[in-house]
Amino acid sequence: MTFVLVLLSIAILVLLIVWAKLNPFLAFLIASIAGGLMLGLPADQVAKSVQKGMGAMLGDLVIVIVTGAMLGKLVAESGAAQRIAGFLMKIFGEKYITWAMAFTGLIVGIPLFYNVGFVLLVPLAFTVSYQYKLPAVYVGIPLLAALSVTHGFLPPHPSPAALVAQFGANMGLTLFYGFLIAIPTIIIAGPLFAPFLKNIKSQPLKTFQAEPKAEHELPGIGNSIFTALLPVILLIGTTALSLNIAKEDPLSPIVNFIADPGIVMLVSLLYATYSLGLSRKVNMVKLMDIYTIATKDVSMILLIVAGAGALKQIFTDTGVSLTIAESLKTWEMHPLILAWLITAVIRVCVGSATVAGLTTAGIIAPLVTTMNVDPNLLVLSIGAGSLMFSHFNDGGFWMYKEFFNVSIKDTIKSWSLMETIVAVVGLFGVLILDLFV
Repeated sequence: MTFVLVLLSIAILVLLIVWAKLNPFLAFLIASIAGGLMLGLPADQVAKSVQKGMGAMLGDLVIVIVTGAMLGKLVAESGAAQRIAGFLMKIFGEKYITWAMAFTGLIVGIPLFYNVGFVLLVPLAFTVSYQYKLPAVYVGIPLLAALSVTHGFLPPHPSPAALVAQFGANMGLTLFYGFLIAIPTIIIAGPLFAPFLKNIKSQPLKTFQAEPKAEHELPGIGNSIFTALLPVILLIGTTALSLNIAKEDPLSPIVNFIADPGIVMLVSLLYATYSLGLSRKVNMVKLMDIYTIATKDVSMILLIVAGAGALKQIFTDTGVSLTIAESLKTWEMHPLILAWLITAVIRVCVGSATVAGLTTAGIIAPLVTTMNVDPNLLVLSIGAGSLMFSHFNDGGFWMYKEFFNVSIKDTIKSWSLMETIVAVVGLFGVLILDLFV
């Protein structure tokens, strides 16, 4: 009966989002309250559990997500992303244009949230497509594959960052493992898959054509790349240091302080404020306006993450998570595959990668300590599952269709299939890495 009630709670969530078209935050709140009451939590405790879950989840993530959004917005507004894209195009040339777009998506996609990266880089892909007289879908899919992978696999993006916090994983290690899996996944779903899409007709709307900045307005390439990648450099560097320094070493507390994801993002943002802003004569008022807009862009993401935390807390306080964990231990399925499968099903039903990942986390969290699974790989497994087969209930599906101006049939043949390839190849990458970790 416990399983039935849990499934009913999740079904309520799915129906509210898909059928009733309710905002995901409100859907999470209603599903959490309904789930708590159905699972026997005293009525006066339901609200407290919801508040506790929201607070615990946001406490770990507000700094990372908000500063990450600010950094991404500045990278976009300053022209650093345009500079990086142009530089990579010069290196790769027309023959390897899909590889150039894939690496542009990877590098620029690390600090940019998905929607920002999409809106910023897709018009650049259209410009490249027009310049070299190549099909827009052929040029664009490698770029979008890279953006999808960074969104699902790599902190500080909301879902992987939240999963790291939920599972007590190490953000630096997760980022390192994520890169090992992300690169081959991007190559397969991008440059290797793109040639099969050359016959898809696309006429990008002029509305979405970018107006690139003049060359003299762009920051230098060294400055652009270093600033965009500084969070990655700090996270991986401090993680490597912490693994090689004894706990009693006087430097250990300092390294651990700097290694904290919130501190990493704050330091990176402060550096970017100078390198892409103040040093280039952009006044502080304008920079703060950019940051204010960026915060508005991610406000709904924060609320959805908080709602997911509420549902997770309901499952925890009612003892359901432990019941599920005990039952799942008897399943003849690898926990990484199980986590991927649950996430993929929710993703197909709900549409949102973030919602799918965080909902699964509430169910899977107890397995971290009971099933001998690496929490960093669990984050990546769920991240891969959260990208499974994007279709009509996913905003990304419609953004792609409208920006590229293609039919629904061709959207499924290109965009939906690319997302599925990312999900499946990502899972295989996690399982291969699991053999060596």
